[in-house]
Amino acid sequence: MNRVTSLVLFFVCSVGPLQVTNAQRGATKAFVSDLKAITDIMVYDVTSPVAAARYYAYSTLASYEIVAAQQAHYKSFFPFFKQPPQLDVQVTVPLTNPEKAYRYAMLLTASKLLPSGKKLLPKIEALQQHLTSKEQTTLEAYTTAVVNYANTDGFLQLNNLKRYTPKRGEGYWQPTKPAFMAPVEPNWNTIRPFFLSAANQFLTKPPEPFDMTPQSEFYRLTQEVREVVDLNDKKFNEIAAFWDCNPYAISQVGHLEFGLKKISPGGHWIGIAGIATRKAKMTLPQTIFTHTLLSIALHDAFITCWDEKYRSDRIRPETVINRYMDPTWTPLLQTPPFPEYVSGHSVISTTAAEILTLLIGDDFRFRDTSEKEYGLKTRRYKSFRHAAEEACISRLYGGIHFMDAIDQGAWQGKKVAELIIAATTAMRP
Repeated sequence: MNRVTSLVLFFVCSVGPLQVTNAQRGATKAFVSDLKAITDIMVYDVTSPVAAARYYAYSTLASYEIVAAQQAHYKSFFPFFKQPPQLDVQVTVPLTNPEKAYRYAMLLTASKLLPSGKKLLPKIEALQQHLTSKEQTTLEAYTTAVVNYANTDGFLQLNNLKRYTPKRGEGYWQPTKPAFMAPVEPNWNTIRPFFLSAANQFLTKPPEPFDMTPQSEFYRLTQEVREVVDLNDKKFNEIAAFWDCNPYAISQVGHLEFGLKKISPGGHWIGIAGIATRKAKMTLPQTIFTHTLLSIALHDAFITCWDEKYRSDRIRPETVINRYMDPTWTPLLQTPPFPEYVSGHSVISTTAAEILTLLIGDDFRFRDTSEKEYGLKTRRYKSFRHAAEEACISRLYGGIHFMDAIDQGAWQGKKVAELIIAATTAMRP
């Protein structure tokens, strides 16, 4: 039996036959709704993609570890982390309403981590009514311990690290219009991962060297981006827009600039997980496990991706084309404020698809409504990998990535997923 099969058997067998009652479906729906509330606050706060993955990871982890403490079939993640926590509070006493406690722990943790976390208080207070005062006190202490563990990961020290200054030279990243924003989280590779041994554990091939002679591979890659965008293909444009997920998008009207708030790439995949777990009729513990494993994987995937971005520090297509080909050219999507190589969407979408395929299935058709509230049509996918492939190529269609960054990003994302899948196979009865 291989490692992937072992984990799938753990996940399916740990909850018994899939005979989910209406009450269980309701509990799953409520959990997914809670996560959507957390996502909405991140959108409100204009949370960076990397920070969003961190918030999802610790919030869902707080919930899942109570599941593991309450149900013998589920095993704790903590012993499998490279740097496991030593929490001084455990929730091992039987709970009067465990389903409410699982949700309460996630929301309470998120409220302590997110800048605008107080917006979750109405949901938290509603759940408190179903818990005893002793349970509330225990869960308060427990979530504080989880947050304290989170705050030892290097996040609080980021502002004290050396500031990034764009390098001089033809092939290096430079801020792009319209806002010419500073680069996002250049020191994210210092954040503690869960399963990675180091941020640079999965080094990609080096990017194609900058060379604008017409015979060079870099020139060909640049021309490819330009030509795809200039096609103005309706199908390509719809795919690009659907997977934009740029929290930093700016709209200009005359001399005024307006921020366009959107979900992060990780937030999009959390949305897909919510859609999938409900369609698959998962129990609440299954749903929590799925979201936790996905969130942890997204967190580690972003760390390795950001490590490469600021190592290669490669120029964006928009800058190259404006300087050397056409000063009036504009990509379909607004260029995000960080270096080009590798494609973040390609890394985290591939990681997410591998995790969800493992837990839910390879031939799982679903309708993705994650972007509906932003005015975009529902898209249909025959599998999670199908969705990831579309997310990857969307960055070429949008004019913001070269093809080698997409290909190598997908490779890196799969490597992260494989590592996490292998590391969690021992989490079986």
